[in-house]
Amino acid sequence: MTDTTVANEPRPTATDDTTLRVLSTSDLAGIDISLADVVATVEGAYRTLHAGGSDNPRKLTVKPADGHSVSYAMLGRDGSRDVVAIKTSYKHGLDKGREDQHYYTALTLYDDVTGLPLAMMDCGRIGALRTPAVSALLARACARPDARSALVIGTGTQGRLALPFLLTTLPDLDRLMLFGTHPDGIAAVRQELRSHFPERDVEIVTDLRAAACDADIVLATAGSHTPAAVEADWLTAGALSILVGHGLAPSTLHRADRVVATSEAQMKVTGTDMADDNGELRAVDAEFPPVLAGAVAGRRSADERIFAYNSGLVVTDIALGHRFAQLALDQGLGVQVPLWQ
Repeated sequence: MTDTTVANEPRPTATDDTTLRVLSTSDLAGIDISLADVVATVEGAYRTLHAGGSDNPRKLTVKPADGHSVSYAMLGRDGSRDVVAIKTSYKHGLDKGREDQHYYTALTLYDDVTGLPLAMMDCGRIGALRTPAVSALLARACARPDARSALVIGTGTQGRLALPFLLTTLPDLDRLMLFGTHPDGIAAVRQELRSHFPERDVEIVTDLRAAACDADIVLATAGSHTPAAVEADWLTAGALSILVGHGLAPSTLHRADRVVATSEAQMKVTGTDMADDNGELRAVDAEFPPVLAGAVAGRRSADERIFAYNSGLVVTDIALGHRFAQLALDQGLGVQVPLWQ
């Protein structure tokens, strides 16, 4: 099954092979797109990848010995859209607080039908939407059928959109919990939730162990300096723990009944902080694309404790970036740069 959302999506067009449309953070910030549209676009990208229509090679990583920065490069091809793209990501100041860190990420799209460049864009908003959408799809596929409670750890970019996306795929969740250490972040999470679901509110928790024991879904999105570290024996039977950033102890991986990863290869690259005392990671039982497509079971029983690793795949960035490029070009946004003249 390929991405059926593409059939109704107009194709962006480039004007020539000497200029490149550059879309800035502010260009993309004002584009209106619903959470349901984002989820559908991301889901379609996964299904096309599973069907063999797209390519998503393993990411390249560069990190200095002292660990003060990390860089990634990701190349991919979206077979539904006939688009080739490369995403770059660079974060500096990992040894410092969040306010002293620098982070830059960009996505460049090329039309594989015409051979022309489509656009280069800041990838911040795309990643901020894509990642919680993937977590919400993981929750829909792997949470126990009667899941009603969710705990989000962290109040950064991913934490702020985690609950709205979870409610988009699992509208029957009736208890929403948040563990965070930054008052401004907590306020931002609450504001973001109410902007999408005005009738809903989040319960702020301070006893992390008690909250984890009560949660059917634990979604860890915190930064590397978080004091949170949920242990496996805190989790209730049938709990799903999803790791995006930090907030879960390695025991949640190594003592899980089942492990699902968006990509086992990428988990080996970016999940090294979850290694055991011997420096080993637990084997992955299933990758997410076949789970989402229904070819492999995500959950086999209601009492399984499942660990899910969300590292993101560049094909989802390409799909969502393509959607944003079309919306931006329709509105005349961006600057045409004579890059190859």
